[in-house]
Amino acid sequence: MKKLVTVLALSAVALSACSSNSDNNKNTANTGAENGGKAASKITVWAWDPNFNIKAMNLAKDAYAATNKDLTVDIVENAQNDIVQKLNTGMSSGTTKGLPNIVLIEDYRAQSFLQAYPDMFYDLSSVINPKDFADYKLGPTSVDGKYYGVPFDSGVAGLYVRTDYLEKAGYTINDLQDITWDQYIDIGKKVKEATGKDWISLDPNDLGIIRMMIQSAGSWYLNEDGKTPNIANNEAMKEAFEVYKKMMDANIVKIHSDWSQFVANYNNGDAASVPTGNWFTPSITAEASQSGKWAIAPMPKLAKTPNSVHATNLGGSSWYVLNVPGKEQAAEFLKATLGSNVDLYQKLVTDVGAIGTYKPATTGEAYTAANDFFGGQKIVQDFAKWTNEIPSVNYGMHTYAIEDILVVEMQNYLNGKKIDDVLKDAQAQADSSVK
Repeated sequence: MKKLVTVLALSAVALSACSSNSDNNKNTANTGAENGGKAASKITVWAWDPNFNIKAMNLAKDAYAATNKDLTVDIVENAQNDIVQKLNTGMSSGTTKGLPNIVLIEDYRAQSFLQAYPDMFYDLSSVINPKDFADYKLGPTSVDGKYYGVPFDSGVAGLYVRTDYLEKAGYTINDLQDITWDQYIDIGKKVKEATGKDWISLDPNDLGIIRMMIQSAGSWYLNEDGKTPNIANNEAMKEAFEVYKKMMDANIVKIHSDWSQFVANYNNGDAASVPTGNWFTPSITAEASQSGKWAIAPMPKLAKTPNSVHATNLGGSSWYVLNVPGKEQAAEFLKATLGSNVDLYQKLVTDVGAIGTYKPATTGEAYTAANDFFGGQKIVQDFAKWTNEIPSVNYGMHTYAIEDILVVEMQNYLNGKKIDDVLKDAQAQADSSVK
């Protein structure tokens, strides 16, 4: 996943604190003009990625239109960074003019918006049943017991592995069902020795793998308050850093610097395993010649951190209704589609490859189907099971700001700096930069 810029400037927070709810509604959204009390006939949705999020919302739009002809749903594609910038600009100015009715926000960024602009989001507590969604998605989408987001896709991770390479090293996929990261490295060494292929591809500027390791232990960059950095005394992070260095020192890592190289390293057969979010499945299956040569195992867990499990997350996003005219229609639209429609979630799997976090959908036909590319494995069923095992953490407001610090300190660690000094210095930097 490409590293994204920090969502929030302190000035934006200050401006939002000065604006009242009444100020926010002085200017109406372009899709929710005051209709003399009449229901809005059109709503606008902002999202990114035409082949995933936009495609999913179009399926929701079609499902809703089948029984509700009177509402026009205008779906507008924006780059994620553009959405972040536009939301911050609009909300910090205290006006709703030009903002959409529904917007997709990445889970790592959600608390930044919800806490900085509390009057700008419509309470969806009566729209969704929180118990119907994966537990780990509820924290990022809620504040003080109120739910403002409809949880969408799962970023549940798995360990994608080339089974033919494994076999040459004397292993099968069964040998990867309950392993630690240390065992993962040992197997990687044997695979490299037997095949000459690297075990994993990593970008030194992207610490997504650290995120996955620490969330598997119920830990994050921040304490439970979502604001205070949790680095120097974070045992899960310390072990994750140590594992990362072990990988590098073992000479089993192929370095990439962008998404294209990342995908190519697997499609070309140059790397043998990829521990990452389920959204990587289309990239693996794009190379048809490798059909039948891949399987997906549960994620490795940290060996020294007692609470670590074989389930974790990378990425994921949720849908939010802005507190602008037309909000009731927008909320009703989400309630009838992504908030409750089991059949829609089956289509999201078959047509988009999106695994939702809506529990009632997981027993549907699309979730239990065998996948020939992965040797007949029921991969969606496995991912759905692991989704419900992901530890809940508070992503808070500063994921990317802290990660920028950690990227630099990781390089210092790889170059010989002692781990305790690395984490201590990162803590000090984070304490002074995120408040």
